[in-house]
Amino acid sequence: MNKEFFEAVKALEKEKGIPAEYLYEKIQAAILVAVKKDYNGKDVISCEIDPANNVLNVFLHKQVVETVEDPDCEMTVEEAQAYKPDAAVGDEVQIALEAKDFGRIAAQTAKHVIRQGIRDAERGQVLMEFQSRQQELVTAKVQRIDPVTGNVTLEIGKAEAILPKGEQVPGETFTEGSLTKVYIVDVRETEKGPKAMISRTHPGLVKRLFETEVPEIYDGTVTIEAVSREAGARTKMAVHSKDENVDAVGACIGPRGARVNKIVEELGGEKIDIVVYSEDPQAFVAAALAPAKVLGVEVVDAEARACQVTVPDSQLSLAIGNKGQNARLAARLTGWKIDIKPESGFYEG
Repeated sequence: MNKEFFEAVKALEKEKGIPAEYLYEKIQAAILVAVKKDYNGKDVISCEIDPANNVLNVFLHKQVVETVEDPDCEMTVEEAQAYKPDAAVGDEVQIALEAKDFGRIAAQTAKHVIRQGIRDAERGQVLMEFQSRQQELVTAKVQRIDPVTGNVTLEIGKAEAILPKGEQVPGETFTEGSLTKVYIVDVRETEKGPKAMISRTHPGLVKRLFETEVPEIYDGTVTIEAVSREAGARTKMAVHSKDENVDAVGACIGPRGARVNKIVEELGGEKIDIVVYSEDPQAFVAAALAPAKVLGVEVVDAEARACQVTVPDSQLSLAIGNKGQNARLAARLTGWKIDIKPESGFYEG
């Protein structure tokens, strides 16, 4: 059994990437528990595993006594001298158990532990893989599309994750075998193993896409201060440059719009407004309402973060946006409640 057993563990280490030491430790512990049952659970068994020499030994330890009261852990001098010729009362005798005494138990235990070990180690590897990429952008391969729910099963490295319909950009379609970029929002350990919460609608996806495409963001010269998004329709992103010689908005747009266009394409035509971040709330709110022009911003209640914005009459519908989207995204981006009024003071019916 020994040689085949050690070869099997080495093969597993190579194939599954599970450390052999981990398996030996688990098998050793499980053999101890299993063999102890023959001795009413008493702590009289030891197990040594020596992979270098393909040796697996199990020992029974008994105390030498004059009168045996507990045969599970005690033996007479005469019995002891069969294993240790000079044994005397008070000694401990170590008896090597024959394979026939523990071989079947060890083989069954080893199989069970190896199976469990593979599951645990694979779960651990998946968890580590997901955790190391938490809040990151990853490229995933489409494996299956559920025709009923619309959920998509993706392959991320050696792991699988589900992209729910609700986390997909409205209107986008997937084909099996194709690649798509997703954002790992969170990783949770569940009873069924680690579960990655992934999304294509999360604002973090847009942020990571810009970090990938814009060197100035990647090196920290330009920072993304805030992102608000309605996936599939529009995103607003506020950026700031730490170098006065670098135009934050221009860096994100890229030469002839190359950088932003690549991201728009990845997001299926989603519109992206890039504005300059400002510590001054009035300047920030005015910028956030782009592409509409703003005439003035008045802080109504600083504590409640409420302001009133005046725009030219001709810009009112642009400032508010389709179904209020532009104003809603600007409010989310800035964290301010925005009340928009036309310059004339009269709202079109």
